[in-house]
Amino acid sequence: FACLAWSHSETRLLYVAEKSRPKRRPSCPWDVPGAAGPAEEEEDEEVGAMAVLQGEQFMYHEDWGEALSTRSMPVLCILDLESSSLSVLEGVPEHLSPGQALWSPDDRGVVFVGWWHKPFRLGLSACSNRRRPWAADPLLPTELLSSDNGAAWSPRLSPDGQRLLYLEGPVGGPHRQCLRLCLVSWLHGTRHPVLPVCLLAQHSAPLAAFAGLYTEVLPPRCWAADNRRAVLSTPQRSRTVKQLRSPTCSLSPGSPEGCWELLTLQWDLLVATCSAPHHPPSLVVAMLPPSGQELPLCWVPVENTPTVPGVTWKTLMIQLPCSGQGSTAPNAQDFETLLLSPSDGTAPHPLVVCPHGGPHAVFDARWRPSMAALCQLGFAVLLGECWGPWGHVTPCPAGNMAPMAPVSPVNYRGSLGFGQASISSLLSRVGEQDVADTQLAVEQALHREPLDPHRLALLAGSHGAFIALHLLTREPERYRACALRSPVSNLPALLGTSDIPDWRYTSLGLPYSFERVPRAEEVATMLLRSPIAQAAQVQTPVLLCVGARDRRVSPTQALELYRVLRARGVPARLLWYPEGGHALTGVETEADVFKNCARWFLQHLGQ
Repeated sequence: FACLAWSHSETRLLYVAEKSRPKRRPSCPWDVPGAAGPAEEEEDEEVGAMAVLQGEQFMYHEDWGEALSTRSMPVLCILDLESSSLSVLEGVPEHLSPGQALWSPDDRGVVFVGWWHKPFRLGLSACSNRRRPWAADPLLPTELLSSDNGAAWSPRLSPDGQRLLYLEGPVGGPHRQCLRLCLVSWLHGTRHPVLPVCLLAQHSAPLAAFAGLYTEVLPPRCWAADNRRAVLSTPQRSRTVKQLRSPTCSLSPGSPEGCWELLTLQWDLLVATCSAPHHPPSLVVAMLPPSGQELPLCWVPVENTPTVPGVTWKTLMIQLPCSGQGSTAPNAQDFETLLLSPSDGTAPHPLVVCPHGGPHAVFDARWRPSMAALCQLGFAVLLGECWGPWGHVTPCPAGNMAPMAPVSPVNYRGSLGFGQASISSLLSRVGEQDVADTQLAVEQALHREPLDPHRLALLAGSHGAFIALHLLTREPERYRACALRSPVSNLPALLGTSDIPDWRYTSLGLPYSFERVPRAEEVATMLLRSPIAQAAQVQTPVLLCVGARDRRVSPTQALELYRVLRARGVPARLLWYPEGGHALTGVETEADVFKNCARWFLQHLGQ
């Protein structure tokens, strides 16, 4: 929802805030329905504060789910510096929660995104499929500028105020999907998709066909000075590329692959960070050439960081086996994985396999301190987990970056960056296709690289942990250790505990509606796809890390699994972080999780 926008006259500031609720008065022994408290207590109340009505002090109020538990009723506020006044924007339809607002070109109106919260709120984090039209409010009445039944967000006004760019996607279905980049002419009100998109991709090999847009948000400043081009980043297979609205092209400075993120574009000055699995982020700048002359970009390092010794990486292409007829199935597509390896010359290395969460996410070749640290401890890492910002960026330019072997996450079919067909192929095949793809990636990595097949471990979170648990049940003696964060183990149990109950149906190819009540056969299907149903097969020592405040995957999922494993004599350890959410973020929490996972692997795989 967040926004903080100056008017063009710089006299008013537009921002979003949470609507105040009546204050709850502390309960007292003499509280009875209709009775008032003592006079001295009333005198201590804030001026203008509303008291909770009798009988409503325990009323349930919805929020927007994981990572947004303190957000329920956002309102748009305007601070007028000339009159020193503060006002709340009126006239927003009652069924919408407004956010991502900006001023209209003449400062006489506001453009905002409105999330539907009727009949009830569904979680927003990592879900681009929520109904959210956007509108212009010339301070009354409100005019709808996008499809009422669509999902539109990230409005960005061109420097001359004539065009408005935004992202648009379908409502329902996969929680992340291929998106459209749309444009509205402010003067004429015409709306149309923006075709072709120019890729500012920093990679050594030319991209094949453009695989679509998947970015979670447009940069706050993305327009070029000519008001005709806009720059953004999006996953394209296992890398993230910058894109420019204009004919499709790839801007490749000839550097190795990596991860680029655009910070801002101001008067054609591009400011970005670039990183790689063995290289922390560096700050770089470049001037955007005139239209049609974008190739190549000349990036200038502003602040370079040294590479981390002892880590190499490469991208592995995983090829699906042919069917009996000599060709792959209709939904079969090759996919990619990133492999990080120690460069100490002590091969074969033990391998830690990391299928990514989501499942509609992607693992790009960015800097991840924990993965580099595992390499320095002597482990090779097969990556496929995404815990940071979604999407990819491109490789770093020149500078003093040494050539590197490519990286390899398990970007199984259904990951972002490989086309909408790949995303859709996973629906109704969750727990099957993603598991088989991950195991295939492991087999091909072991066949091609100097890795120790007798020292394998799993490290994953959320849906990645769901995949890891399935692997443990299918090959009980294959993996010697497993460390999981916020694991999904019991699908039907999430129907009443997760902030995204719709995904439980969609992932299995079942229709969803707000009034949906599960039928017995649907619950049975969910349970059959759940690792908990086969937990008796697990023999591998398992470390579980959960956050008590997780709204996406209840920590009771791990608790149930922990009890089953302990009852069967399987070594298991449960770490419970009282203030942790789904991603287990925060310096202290992240450090503790990493230390425990590293110790677990060293204990069960050996130095």
